[in-house]
Amino acid sequence: MSQPQSPQNQRDLDPLTEILKSMVKPSAEEIALVKKAFAFAEHAHEGCFRHSGEPCLKHLTETARILAELGASGTTIAAGLLHDTIEDVGVDRALIVKEFGEEVAFLVDGVTKLGHLKYKGTDRHNESLRKLFVAMSEDIRVLLIKLADRLHNMRTLSYVPKDKQRRIAEETLQIYAPIAYRLGIRKINRELEDLSFPYVWPKEYESMRKTLKEQHIDRTESLEKFSRSVQKTLAKGGLTKAKTEYRVKGLYSLYKKYLRNDKDLEKIYDISAIRILVNSVAECYQALGVIHERWRPLPHRIKDYIAFPKPNDYKALHTTVFVGDGNIVEVQIKTHEMHRYSEYGIASHLSYKAGRGEKDVWAWIHALLPKSKVNNEKDLIKDVPKWIAELAAYEEPAKDQELFQKGLVSDFFNYRIFVFSPNGDVVDLPVDSTPIDFAYSIHSDIGDSMTGAKVNGKLVSLDMALHNGDIVLIMTNENAKPNRKWIDMAKTSMARRHIRHGLSKLRKSDRDD
Repeated sequence: MSQPQSPQNQRDLDPLTEILKSMVKPSAEEIALVKKAFAFAEHAHEGCFRHSGEPCLKHLTETARILAELGASGTTIAAGLLHDTIEDVGVDRALIVKEFGEEVAFLVDGVTKLGHLKYKGTDRHNESLRKLFVAMSEDIRVLLIKLADRLHNMRTLSYVPKDKQRRIAEETLQIYAPIAYRLGIRKINRELEDLSFPYVWPKEYESMRKTLKEQHIDRTESLEKFSRSVQKTLAKGGLTKAKTEYRVKGLYSLYKKYLRNDKDLEKIYDISAIRILVNSVAECYQALGVIHERWRPLPHRIKDYIAFPKPNDYKALHTTVFVGDGNIVEVQIKTHEMHRYSEYGIASHLSYKAGRGEKDVWAWIHALLPKSKVNNEKDLIKDVPKWIAELAAYEEPAKDQELFQKGLVSDFFNYRIFVFSPNGDVVDLPVDSTPIDFAYSIHSDIGDSMTGAKVNGKLVSLDMALHNGDIVLIMTNENAKPNRKWIDMAKTSMARRHIRHGLSKLRKSDRDD
């Protein structure tokens, strides 16, 4: 493989150059590793072509480039280049270990195993989803490679046989796009949704596309004018280094809001949005004041995700204002660091490289790495996000597989709400969750000893649906016991499981007496 490069081979190195240029502050060792992986993949996939007619190498380099843009390490990018070598061209795992080491082989092997999970519809293919989450909790980088792989596959879906297009798009919409969202990687999440939309819901897609197209020119002109005005207003207010960007909402995201708002576009206030990027948290609040002084905000549309971040750690200030020409625009105010996280989520913290001295990685990311790489594991494991730990650790009895599957779909894939404890802690729940779900999400002991609930200071029934921003206080008594009626009132599978477990303990206790 180390022969002199012909002019043709030199042209083939262009994708490699793109990957290297996209990498974030790569070390000499990382550059060498990625170059070696590229040469290995090029040789291993020689003569291999995809449905589009392009060489298989094209897919591998695009996957690697997406990973590089996410800020992934050289090890992860190398694994991205090699992720099809075992499955598609029969390279032995031992050879990957010999050439690139155990860590790269581990990642390639993990992606290969995920490739064996064939989607057959979320209503009955729960075990594949279980394995997906287990793989995710074993090493988050495996999932990042799989997301990058899926993103490029979706970009070329039109070349896949028609009978497979819908299945692949449904799988993307039901599994991969929501996972990207929960990891905070909105950049990938949005594109996966919009690429899947026309294949899964062709009529609805066409309807939304036409609706948005009719308003697009007016909205774009209005946004451009508003953006220039915002820039001038911020400069007058002392924020001379603030940057502004604008966008029209993605089609699938718009469609989901359209359904949630009774198919009334007039109720959707963030079709048009402008982003203001500043250098500090203090400047975020300063910018908000400048905007409100110049433009009138809509009531109840001011959201402070800096003081109260979303569970995936998204931070920003949101407000919605009348711009004066009949249009309404959502304004998002963030620091540059917040913006990077809002686009790349967990991936924006994966720049840690051993020996480089970079310490700005969340502890719980290390807890998701293979156990051999974790230091002080007992201290770190507590920081794993609850929704990952519960799904990865939960072993449902075979007879309850269907119940688990239904619960997984409703808990993970549905629209979420964010409610607060009296102390200001954020609790992430599926839409229509009740105080019962809230109680058991805090701790099973709180749920089991619950006697009532207050929402926003008022006593409520335990089956009342909670809403975004509600403050929930659970009243308890050590002599209280779970009630069988709660099973039907609860919306989350986790709450129902705890209730059944509590009732089972009570029955056993009664028999022993």
